[in-house]
Amino acid sequence: MKRIRYAIASRPLAVAIVALACAGCRQDMQDQPKFVPQRSTTFFTDGRSVRPQVARTVARGQLDEDSFFYTGLIEGKEADLMPFPVSMQVLERGQERFNIYCTPCHSRVGNGAGMIVQRGFKPAGNFHSARILAEPLGHYFYVMTNGYGAMPDYSAQLTPADRWSVAAYIRALQISQNAREAEVPSGVQVQNLKDIAEQEGLPGSFAEPWSLPETAVSALPPDASQGTPGMAPATADSPVPALSQPGGGAATGGKIVAPKGAK
Repeated sequence: MKRIRYAIASRPLAVAIVALACAGCRQDMQDQPKFVPQRSTTFFTDGRSVRPQVARTVARGQLDEDSFFYTGLIEGKEADLMPFPVSMQVLERGQERFNIYCTPCHSRVGNGAGMIVQRGFKPAGNFHSARILAEPLGHYFYVMTNGYGAMPDYSAQLTPADRWSVAAYIRALQISQNAREAEVPSGVQVQNLKDIAEQEGLPGSFAEPWSLPETAVSALPPDASQGTPGMAPATADSPVPALSQPGGGAATGGKIVAPKGAK
């Protein structure tokens, strides 16, 4: 009897507790006011749930503090220096990347007579022409980063460090074609290239001077219609003023003719 009386007496208390618990379960606990991606919201005044990044902030590890290393520019101008010391390892890396990405247009010797140029693609720059020889190292990095004329940028294929390595190798390639024995440091033995070729089992023609094609692929004046910055006309048949070519070549009738055996 006592048990039945206790159960009847405790029933109102249980109902009160359940009612109190239900009162605490508001509807917004089921339909939460959370931010769903790409959905609007009334919480912010601009109505966007996706918040823009805080201005002038970068993610951890993505701060490019050395602007010259990443742009090749100092105060907006191309500079003729490297952002890190050049070693044989740097040059070897630059040579490897150059042979992969640059030779199709510029050729392995950098004369601009790459295989796709020989097959009709737009003329490529000759690294041994007077104009490009005068360019600072920052220019080569800038062109690889941003492209130039018909040349696309190679920032996706080459890291900033690799672009600088290629720039250093281009300069070494230019020096190699105009090196003088007087420039060799004292104590360094100078070897004849033909002797080295024979030791490596290469044909004698390997050490002979390479020549430009009859129609040079550079030294044409910039043409604004070819894009910004302007580059040389698409074909050597375009009318151009007479130009003198390093090595004794001359421009005639819209074509630059280099003498046989010219470097």
